[in-house]
Amino acid sequence: MNGGTAGPRLGVPRWIVVVAAIGALFVLLPLVAMAARVDWAEFIPLITSPSSVDALLLSLRTSLIATAACLVLGVPMAIVLARVPFAGRRVVRAVVLLPLVLPPVVGGLALLALYGRRGLLGGTLDVAFSTPAVIIAQTFVALPFLVLSLEGALRASGERYEAVAATLGARPSAVLFRVTLPLVLPAVVSGAILSFARALGEFGATLTFAGSLQGVTRTLPLEIYLQRETDPHAAVALSLVLVAVAIVVVAVAHGAGERVRPWRSRRRPADTTAHAEAAA
Repeated sequence: MNGGTAGPRLGVPRWIVVVAAIGALFVLLPLVAMAARVDWAEFIPLITSPSSVDALLLSLRTSLIATAACLVLGVPMAIVLARVPFAGRRVVRAVVLLPLVLPPVVGGLALLALYGRRGLLGGTLDVAFSTPAVIIAQTFVALPFLVLSLEGALRASGERYEAVAATLGARPSAVLFRVTLPLVLPAVVSGAILSFARALGEFGATLTFAGSLQGVTRTLPLEIYLQRETDPHAAVALSLVLVAVAIVVVAVAHGAGERVRPWRSRRRPADTTAHAEAAA
């Protein structure tokens, strides 16, 4: 301020706020309409039927395993795409991110063509229509979310601290675990949670590649689809459960990111390079 006069006020145009509110209502109103159709008097019996419980537990179990697989495969892939220059990197990135735009049914057919009894592997790994097939399908569609999130964070963080640690004599593995990963930990956490959410909601690839066998391959989205034909009230109730789980996942992702950022900010670059030097 100068002479009691307030400085320029920063903000956004009001019409932007109006359009944003319309966008929020566009997402919210269908969920409200679905909640209004729930038979609340029968809600608990509808979601606790044996088939519903089996589907929910199977979805949670396979989604957790698929998320772990995304971390094991996706973190190295993101690091290579962000840090290792090689011919054809853009093509490789496009292939890795292809499941983001590929119709899930096509993804399921591709997996069936590889792992099926008459697949490219000649039936050596015939896991189609089994619980491992569910995990493979979920990993296939969820992996790009982790790679995309982490690669962007790695590019944004730059290589300055890694170069300093390497100059001090730290080995590549020490630089990775003491410098690189701590710098992008929020992206790893958010990417993993987004992968879990995508795996939990997977439908098309799972149905095509794994089928729908209760307690074996019938995940919650498949159960909802089947219930829609036989018991619409149960389908709506289970859909609401899936929405609630998704909201919790998003809230956890946001909370985890907020907790990780202050932790990361307390780690000074000098501390990071000192740890790498000690590991050299």
